Amino acid sequence: MVDARTSPRALRARVSALVPDWIGLTSRHTLRADLMAGLTGATLVLPQGVAFAAIAGLPAEYGFYTAMVSTLTAALLGSSWQAVSGPTTALSIMLFATLSGSYVPGSPEYITAAITLCLMIGLIQLAFALARLGALVDFVSHSVMTGFVTGAAILIALSQIRHVLGVALPSTSDLGAFLSAIPEGALAADWRALAISGAAFGIGLAIKLWRPLWPNYLAALMLATGLSLLLGGAEAGIATIGPLGEIVPSMALPDLSLGDLREFGGGAMAIAIVGLLEALSVSRALALRSGQMIDGNREFFAQGVSNVIGSLFRCYPSSASFTRSGINYDAGARTPLSAIFSSAFLFGILLLVAPAFAVVPIPGIAGVIMLVAWRLIDFREIRHLVSSSSTETIIAGVTFVTVLLIDLETAIYVGVLLSLGFFLRGAARPFLGQGAPDPSTPGRVFKHAAPNGLQECPQLMVCRLDGPLFFGSVEFLRREFRRLERERPLQKTMLFIVKGGGDIDLAGADLILDEARRRDHLGGALHLQVKTPRTLTKLARFKVLRSLTRDRLHLSKGDAIAEIVPKLDAGICASCEKRIFLECAGRPAPGGVRSDGRSPPS
Repeated sequence: MVDARTSPRALRARVSALVPDWIGLTSRHTLRADLMAGLTGATLVLPQGVAFAAIAGLPAEYGFYTAMVSTLTAALLGSSWQAVSGPTTALSIMLFATLSGSYVPGSPEYITAAITLCLMIGLIQLAFALARLGALVDFVSHSVMTGFVTGAAILIALSQIRHVLGVALPSTSDLGAFLSAIPEGALAADWRALAISGAAFGIGLAIKLWRPLWPNYLAALMLATGLSLLLGGAEAGIATIGPLGEIVPSMALPDLSLGDLREFGGGAMAIAIVGLLEALSVSRALALRSGQMIDGNREFFAQGVSNVIGSLFRCYPSSASFTRSGINYDAGARTPLSAIFSSAFLFGILLLVAPAFAVVPIPGIAGVIMLVAWRLIDFREIRHLVSSSSTETIIAGVTFVTVLLIDLETAIYVGVLLSLGFFLRGAARPFLGQGAPDPSTPGRVFKHAAPNGLQECPQLMVCRLDGPLFFGSVEFLRREFRRLERERPLQKTMLFIVKGGGDIDLAGADLILDEARRRDHLGGALHLQVKTPRTLTKLARFKVLRSLTRDRLHLSKGDAIAEIVPKLDAGICASCEKRIFLECAGRPAPGGVRSDGRSPPS
């Protein structure tokens, strides 16, 4: 008997699952488009590879390794057809922040630790993908990322001031000492370094503003290099990159130990989460433009494998790049072949021009990095946060300050905890509104009574809960019930509407039963309207349905009102002129005449 798992059909299905779904879409037209997009991407990543490696505290060639190997791997495995992975600003500065306190940036020990960290990050991301824990990154809110990226941009800019001035300054890890040393450093600044970095920043910004499709970073570096040579270059004391190392990354196993896990585990987790957030954000942003469906778990898997394989070829941590991905899409990329071609073109270009990088001035790179940092700050989003939500502003602000005063890793965790704290605070104080029908609308739609100036029934209180009825909100709701009881002593009967969006646990179910007993004791009743079968199932499991009589459980407001109104105190109805509900037409009215014009039965 043939095992179904090893049958020819099953084997073909497994092989087909390994073949990317975009392979069948390739044609001569898509190949041409992807070739052009790949060439555009390769020219963009040349200056980016140098700049991002400098931010990470690594020699320039490690930026190129990451832009080739990681880009290729993520393109083959990811679900987004236009996203391009590789070195990114955020991960570069996080890597520097994680390792610079233990090793000298650029030293062999630092490089080894960076490659080991890349492996750790890849394994964490793979674990997220295999355990389908993609939802965990949703706890890092947009406000946290806004504060984090803004703080990272400031740190990046501060870290380049010493290269811009051409003087030695303290590390930015001691922000007070660093800032206090800047005035003295400015007085001793090398005018050539200032001129070169200023020229790089200015030309890069000008091209971005007036010719946005041109490779502004590449042009800025070329201009800075030309100016450096005019001023005498390395012979005149201008710092340069120097000769690049090997262009072809050699394969080697990273040295991972328990000591590394203990020392850098927290940093690796933070970088892994930010990397996954970047990849998912880029993929979703491109999907909105292309209409493509994105598989978040597959993106996580691709990033994890990309970093694991990258660590074998001397890469540092990578993720999807907003800039490269956006330009790749705008350049007409149709499939992931564009990213693969970009890696191939980059390798070919490096074989031709690698010796020229030896004369690229470090102040020029600093000018480009300053421009990168400036463009990282989303001023429009910051204004939007400040004008729309004080809570989100606080979250972003605290995350930003934590980045500057403590470190990037801690900032992520502080931001997440603060976001969860505000969320739990809101969940523990759900909205409990008192409603009434609006006679001016078709169908007499129920609305929140007080803001809309609607009259309420003197005997019946209609309360709607928007939010979860769980252990965290029980005491708040109990206090609200007591307040309403004091303020509305005649409204002894309550229709409690539990919307489908609110979840219920055992503590919430006990509150319903307590309130039902209390209303009975007051001479009224608690009626419950439940809108979803899921909520009904939970109430049955918690024995609420067994305790409430059938006539007090309703599926709609109409059924509930029709059941409740006839049971209200006729004496109070006889003195009431409000006539809130349609059912009031059959109740006694002032003067002994019902609102339908007939005398009430004796």
